[in-house]
Amino acid sequence: MDVRSQISMVFHLDKCIGCHTCSIACKNIWTDRKGVEYQWWNNVETKPGTGYPTKWEDQDIYKGGWEKNNGTINLKGAGKKKGLLNIFHNPHLPVIDDYYEPFTYKYLDLIESPAMDDQPTARPVSLITGKPIDIKMGPNWDDDLSGTPDYARKDPNLQDLSPAEQEAMFQLERMAFFYLPRICNHCLNPACVASCPSGAIYKRGEDGVVLINQEVCRAWRMCVTACPYKKSYYNWHTGKSEKCILCYPRLEAGHAPACMHSCVGRIRYLGVVLYDADQIENAASGENDDLVDRQLNMLLDPFDPKVISAAKQNGVPDSTIKAAQYSPTYKFVKEWGLALPLHPEFRTLPMLFYVPPLLPVMASLSEQNTSQGEKMDPIAKFWNDSWLYDTSTEDLWGTIDQARFPLKYMANLFTAGDEEKVKVVLKKLMAVRIHRRNVTVGDIDSAKVEAALNGADVNPETADEIYKLTSLAKFDERFVIPPAHREQALEMLEFTCDTKGSVGFGFKEKPVRGL
Repeated sequence: MDVRSQISMVFHLDKCIGCHTCSIACKNIWTDRKGVEYQWWNNVETKPGTGYPTKWEDQDIYKGGWEKNNGTINLKGAGKKKGLLNIFHNPHLPVIDDYYEPFTYKYLDLIESPAMDDQPTARPVSLITGKPIDIKMGPNWDDDLSGTPDYARKDPNLQDLSPAEQEAMFQLERMAFFYLPRICNHCLNPACVASCPSGAIYKRGEDGVVLINQEVCRAWRMCVTACPYKKSYYNWHTGKSEKCILCYPRLEAGHAPACMHSCVGRIRYLGVVLYDADQIENAASGENDDLVDRQLNMLLDPFDPKVISAAKQNGVPDSTIKAAQYSPTYKFVKEWGLALPLHPEFRTLPMLFYVPPLLPVMASLSEQNTSQGEKMDPIAKFWNDSWLYDTSTEDLWGTIDQARFPLKYMANLFTAGDEEKVKVVLKKLMAVRIHRRNVTVGDIDSAKVEAALNGADVNPETADEIYKLTSLAKFDERFVIPPAHREQALEMLEFTCDTKGSVGFGFKEKPVRGL
């Protein structure tokens, strides 16, 4: 058992209000330089929608992630042989139009314009060429445009839904959307690391953060192709690749990443998980319907004495183990089973998990569910019969199977198509909501509350804990950051320095610069 520590994140999608404060915070700190104008290390997409860059989820276009062949996994669009063939011409790279051509406005035209009969305008100007352009796309161009033919109906996650199901999603009375914030997942099996011909991308041993060494990067851009989430970008000014660094200087100082610290909806959680690195290949090699379970099985109980002993033998500090025991991400992902990875079929084992949205339901569901109730299994029938929407307070919760977003769509996002796993999560969220409604208002029959909790396999104490961490958590409860052991890094440098002033592994000694 090779126990290692990993910084992991959870985003609660029911709480995201789509304000993009996280995106602006990241942009102002990290990507406000020349060459990175089009880069959004943190972006917020509207689902259903094509996302940023356009159709990033369609790996038939971009060839990202891993694929399973003859029992083994290989990079889909990169690797030694494929990379050598495409090293000077890579047809699977997104172009600037897939992102958007960054622009500003000639604001001086408004200020310096002479008096005239017409209202002056500020023309948009490209930040790359400096010439006037017609704006056709932006990083969140389809924001709140669920149901439009240009964006929502081209969502790759709709491909497995029947035409009738798709059409039902876009009916005015059932139309719904939710926001999907995205950053680098800092995966356990990162395709970007495996694809880099220069070896510039690496995963930090102490916390698993994936970084790009700018001095080693040679701009082959294989990482852009290999990352299925398209979170590695090319800086056209410096000729280097760049990506989200999870604000590691802030983490080392004990602060939350900028996007998480500024989050208005408080949807973001960060903490440490312990995992068994010996299981990485096995977890990434499973069948699609088994990928989520295998990934979750890698995560270890931080209270288990055997895990603690193995972690210490592997050099994991006591403070990191303690942080793992209080980690909110471990609770959401492993203990409560509420958070799921985004597109596990990419086989990168992402360390960013999402609590699926429990969207509201509409009155139009009652007739549909009543006609289908006799054909459902007992648990599904209970949910349909007990919580049909009407004007009474008791029946506000709607149903799980016929919610405004089809389970199949949510399954395509979070469970590689397994609808049952999504249904389990939504039932737990529904049970917590019903339980808390009864606690605060007391207008639901206690027998029905008990049945709801039992049907979701949640007890009242756990429901209260979920509610507290979701709604009432303080800053230190949402972000449990282990101390950075700078003294260990300095000791390693001192130990490896020889009498000539060079450092081991062939690196030249450099002065330590403060951040």
